Amino acid sequence: MDVIWEGIGQALRLILSGDPDLLQIVFLSLVVSGSATVLSIIVGIPYGTLLALNRFAGRSFMLGLVNTGMGMPPVVVGLVLSIFLWRSGPLGFLNMLYTPVAMVVAQFLIATPIVTGVSMAAIAQLDPKLRLQMLGLGASRLQLLWVLFQEARLPLLTAVMAGFGGVISEVGSVIMVGGNIKGQTRVLTTAIVTETSRGSFGLAMALGVILLALAFGANLLLTLLQQKGRPVR
Repeated sequence: MDVIWEGIGQALRLILSGDPDLLQIVFLSLVVSGSATVLSIIVGIPYGTLLALNRFAGRSFMLGLVNTGMGMPPVVVGLVLSIFLWRSGPLGFLNMLYTPVAMVVAQFLIATPIVTGVSMAAIAQLDPKLRLQMLGLGASRLQLLWVLFQEARLPLLTAVMAGFGGVISEVGSVIMVGGNIKGQTRVLTTAIVTETSRGSFGLAMALGVILLALAFGANLLLTLLQQKGRPVR
């Protein structure tokens, strides 16, 4: 318990002092996870909507990929991406390994199946009569999708929260493709691993408190948006 209280106190001291190393780590964490989440939304929601509304050859295979991706161990994602980005790998010429860009790609690959799966479930649970009614009224494809997204906005926000939550706390893949380089690719999760390995449990606990606070703040914001407009019972 002493370590926990020490970590909370040290976290407050680091935040109030405006420690530059901490600010850089927090900023990079938000940039990497935020970018990966935004990209996963851009790809995952349309992909999930496609799977929910259409029946076509190969759909079962695509569903299998999504379901597998939702349970894919992040360290496997990091391993495969490292092989591709390695100097002698197929994408080695891009020189992306051990950069924030590689970390964004890794987290994007982790978050996209999550966002896709939850989005697909959100759209699929809507009453099919709604689509028939909109089409009967002469709605265009885009107008139909807009109405469906409006009706499913609450569970779609859940998809965003699930995607962000899945990457902000992830460590396996980012440490493999980012290298945990101080001042360049070190984020909160990898910094916690580093300080723990050094035996600096107080600082590790402080970083953990800050990570939990960031995750809680982001999810609280999304929850407030999700609850906005919901009728009070």
